Amino acid sequence: MGYFELGKHDTDVRTETIAGITTFLAMSYIILVNPFILADAIEIPGYAYIEVVQMIAIATIIASVAAIAVMAFWANRPFGLAPGMGLNAFFAYTVVIGLGVPWQTALAAVFVEGIIFILITAVGARKYVISLFPEPVKFSVGAGIGVFLLFIGLQEMGIVVGDEAVLVELAPIAQSPAALLGLVGLVVTFMLWARGITGSIIIGILGTALVGWLAWLANLVSSQEALPQALVDQESGELSFAAVASPQYDITPLLGAFIEGMRDIDPVTFTLVVFTFFFVDFFDTAGTLIGVSQFGGFLDEEGDLPEMERPLMADAVGTTVGAMVGTSTVTTYIESSTGIEEGGRTGLTALVVGALFLVSLIAIPLIALIPAYASFIALVVVGIIMLQGVLDVDWNDPAWAVSAGLTITIMPLTYSIANGLAAGIIAYPLIKSAMGEHRDVSLGQWAIAAALVGYFYVYTSGMLG
Repeated sequence: MGYFELGKHDTDVRTETIAGITTFLAMSYIILVNPFILADAIEIPGYAYIEVVQMIAIATIIASVAAIAVMAFWANRPFGLAPGMGLNAFFAYTVVIGLGVPWQTALAAVFVEGIIFILITAVGARKYVISLFPEPVKFSVGAGIGVFLLFIGLQEMGIVVGDEAVLVELAPIAQSPAALLGLVGLVVTFMLWARGITGSIIIGILGTALVGWLAWLANLVSSQEALPQALVDQESGELSFAAVASPQYDITPLLGAFIEGMRDIDPVTFTLVVFTFFFVDFFDTAGTLIGVSQFGGFLDEEGDLPEMERPLMADAVGTTVGAMVGTSTVTTYIESSTGIEEGGRTGLTALVVGALFLVSLIAIPLIALIPAYASFIALVVVGIIMLQGVLDVDWNDPAWAVSAGLTITIMPLTYSIANGLAAGIIAYPLIKSAMGEHRDVSLGQWAIAAALVGYFYVYTSGMLG
């Protein structure tokens, strides 16, 4: 394994393998979640809904593997990639269903975005823009992602729920066997982690899933309460493996659909869609890379990731390949932090993630056996751990406090890493100027802030439908 320079990074094959398995388990939900989201917008004549879901599952895996291969062999970083949550919802519900754009045209927009990313990454422009991020944003983004992960995990586990009066509140956990199982599993996982047990997150996820299945077999809980929803008929309560047992491997109807989507397009709408895909993916990926790199100790003294253009190229290639095979924008996953917590430091971790994605082509039923209340334990655990990033922020400096504070809080409150980054970037030059330190703000930072103000106007004006 000399190619990955394990010795230089003070790691070994066992550690990298465990890290890769951990990252995969934390992000493998995308194999099922992404297809069900996109299938709401993608209709293919002659194919049933569940067959389209299966096609998109295969496309999801292919796009992920392509991106991860670049990350492993070109960037030598322990980051996993897959079609991004949020971006897939924008694709399906805003662009296709909301704006009425054909799904083939939406794929064409993703393809164009991917090509643009490849070009600007190759010439170093993407790295340059990210280098202009204010220091407080760079050093607070990890904590912001941590809160975001924590919020997502608690929701998916059924521990917090929506409320009309106060937006979110504690769920009636005592009345929910799934939430109780997840909560117990979370506590046990925290205890294992506190004792420094290697693979604690894996043990927590698999152990919680196993307990759920045993509780169902012992008739202590119903199938709807303990088992994955994808396997249970919600009316009869009967188990059904139809959604995963016989996958539709023929993805011919999706292959090259983006080419058809380039015909008869509305230039204005198409440009706006490409711009939005581009912007959100640009800053989501930048935020994730900086955040997980900070967590893993990969950043230099200026808060920059050395040779950042290499991992940036991975999501650019993945996005392009993904559009070609039929899925939405590919991005670096914040769940990569779970593998880094287990000691992953090189591309070997990413290679293991990619290999497991490939294996999942024949093992999708096994992945589906893990219920949400078990798989999302990883997000809560890592979210808590990543909060240590607040120690890197100079809270006595007003510019740092405001910029970092907005970066950390806006992410979970708007459910967007990009929005958190944008808020922090806009605030920094304004507060620095108010302090009489405008000379410390570069022209590039002002330009980015101005562009982001324009983005927020477009995003909140209703122009996107």
